[in-house]
Amino acid sequence: MTKPTLTSEELSIYQWQMDLDGFGESGQRRLKAASVLVSRVGGVGGLVALQLAAAGVGKLILAHGGVLKPSDLNRQLLQTHDNLGLSRIDKIVRKLRDLNPRLEIEAHAENPSEDNAAKLVSGADIIVDAAPLFEERFALNRAAVMASKPMIECAMYAMEAHLTCILPGLTPCLNCFVAEPPPEWKRRFPVLGAVSGTVGCLAAAEVVKWITGTGSLLAGVLLTMDLASMEFRRMKIRRRRDCQVCSGAGPAVPDGAESFASISPLPAK
Repeated sequence: MTKPTLTSEELSIYQWQMDLDGFGESGQRRLKAASVLVSRVGGVGGLVALQLAAAGVGKLILAHGGVLKPSDLNRQLLQTHDNLGLSRIDKIVRKLRDLNPRLEIEAHAENPSEDNAAKLVSGADIIVDAAPLFEERFALNRAAVMASKPMIECAMYAMEAHLTCILPGLTPCLNCFVAEPPPEWKRRFPVLGAVSGTVGCLAAAEVVKWITGTGSLLAGVLLTMDLASMEFRRMKIRRRRDCQVCSGAGPAVPDGAESFASISPLPAK
């Protein structure tokens, strides 16, 4: 990754985060050179995009379709009341550029699918899956594995959330621990915006760590959160040797390596 130079304005804006151990100007230049796909850009993904724009990521690829509805406003903090009935993605782009006018944005007014996931993933260095529908999440996961692109998987339901870092060929992919959507799952589910924002900010931190090489990633580890009780757990997860998506990626999975079947998959929102 070619690291561009920083302007005097950028050096001034990002000086506090460049004070982080192991970060420095080199880490900031890596952020400026990076391209991140965020899909979608709602309650979870919106906070991911906002934090990455603030941190100085050079390019965001955003996928989010539809128009703003009143029920979106309790959590989608890149939206405002005056945008009701209008394009979500147009408002998202304006808000992010208000914060960071140096940011390059590639906006897609569509949600991820089997038809467009590979194209969306192709232009990114790293992917953030914040999609609410399992069909979208599975499509992004498959495209990320096929392209050998890292993906941050984040989701929430009610007061619970989870987060992990998928490194194709090295860690479990989404399909390893979520073979299919739970039968009780419905499109509408309980959402508190503070929970969406919490996991979104944590996902943004994982992206920054991967780009800059600082800290430890949640690679092969599923972080689960219950914000009702403020209980946080780290669970090791393993690749499935019979995974239909990633079993052919990277070294062979040893016999007996299975995922934790008790993990309850969460949708994002």
